[in-house]
Amino acid sequence: MQFFNKAKEDGFTAKEMEMLRRLAIQSGSGEVSSIFLYQDWLDMCIRLLVNDARASGREDDPEIQTTLSRLYDCRQKIEIDRHESKNAISNTHQIKNGQVFKIFLAGMGAFTSQIVKNANGYMTISRPVSTEDVTVKEWRGMKISICFWREDDAGYMFTTEVKDEVYSLGILSLKISHNLSLSRVQKRKSIRVKMNVPAFLYLVGEGEAFHKIEASPGLKCILEDISASGCAVTVGGKAADDLHVKIQFELNGAAVCVSGTVRSAIYWEDTNRSVLHVEADPMPPEIKNKIFNKVLGSLESGDDDDTSFRILDDAAIDTPYNNLMSDQVVVDSLFDGDTWDSDVT
Repeated sequence: MQFFNKAKEDGFTAKEMEMLRRLAIQSGSGEVSSIFLYQDWLDMCIRLLVNDARASGREDDPEIQTTLSRLYDCRQKIEIDRHESKNAISNTHQIKNGQVFKIFLAGMGAFTSQIVKNANGYMTISRPVSTEDVTVKEWRGMKISICFWREDDAGYMFTTEVKDEVYSLGILSLKISHNLSLSRVQKRKSIRVKMNVPAFLYLVGEGEAFHKIEASPGLKCILEDISASGCAVTVGGKAADDLHVKIQFELNGAAVCVSGTVRSAIYWEDTNRSVLHVEADPMPPEIKNKIFNKVLGSLESGDDDDTSFRILDDAAIDTPYNNLMSDQVVVDSLFDGDTWDSDVT
């Protein structure tokens, strides 16, 4: 009974429940409800479904793809809950050096910065750069609001005051006060994987098919990371928010096209590049499942290897440049104040 109640809660149909029950028995999980509670059993059921569908030639069957999509959603929730339970922070002393900030100054707009040094009595951050070419002559004494995204965790917000303008490690910087209370304003809704592969970017015209594969090349870009809810790309030059775009790239030997809206465009003047964080449009199940397969590490090749699903962790970030350009930049709708779901920690 617990199995059917949980399956119904997660949106599975009666036909899908029976399929899952058979898969659970086939996996040897014992109690069938275990597949919704334990990562290993759910992983095994997903692999069994993928392999059975491939063997029977039903890999592209819409029913199979819809069921697989729901299973991936369950698997993703387990992973997110696990990471959130161990990664949350409560004050600014716990923020690591190099963390990228987005700073708001009343009447002046938004700025970008990053931590140069986090000391016991204060934080030193690089002198903020305006996203709208606004110049601030004097920062000392200013009260500022800061938002940031922590890798594999959530978005946070806090307010502070600028204590002084200094040089730190040869960088023109601000010394700001610590805050012992952080607002956890947005939790990650999906898991992503680092990509760092070439891709093409296209503007989506009115009435154009969102996920149609393009035959001609578009604007060259680098796909930095991908998830079932969006992606991050690096492009040359300065870009704007709110553009409707699509990103085309190769995934497991096949062309995939993901469309969406640019929610955040961060420009880095020293490299003349912009990092675009794209919130994806609703995807067809087959595209969403291909991305889940990549993100969660499913055995797309069909090998008998028992490798588990995996998620990008800090050890995969191998250079300061990659860290700055894609891994700690605020994403999705973190700065759209109307959509914040504040959870003060």
